[in-house]
Amino acid sequence: MDTVSSRYSDLTYALFRFMAGTLFLFHGTQKLFGWPGGRAPAELMSLRGLAGIIEVFGGAMIALGIATGLAAFIASGTMAVAYFKSHAPEGFFPILNKGELAVLYCFAFLYIDSRGSGRYSLAHVLRGRSSRV
Repeated sequence: MDTVSSRYSDLTYALFRFMAGTLFLFHGTQKLFGWPGGRAPAELMSLRGLAGIIEVFGGAMIALGIATGLAAFIASGTMAVAYFKSHAPEGFFPILNKGELAVLYCFAFLYIDSRGSGRYSLAHVLRGRSSRV
């Protein structure tokens, strides 16, 4: 059945991918630069610093749609590690151990990995230009 929402599924997916990537990027800028929020920046050679690097670069790649599958797969793994290292020791249920955001990001990035960059992405634009040359 062709519904209004199904006609715009490519655009809706692009918006979802862009917002997930951008929000993830801001988690990284918080870790690396203390912005936004004013928290002290992490040391680059720490687990928190590595997570910040993955969040900034992976988030940007996901938002723009460049090497999206690889970036989303790595981001998903990062969120799984974050959940099991930081949240799971506090209890089983994510809603109680404050890990629901990590779980949601993990599965959102797995979904993005399965869909790839999509029609509205920088990768799609670059592919289109290279095939016209």
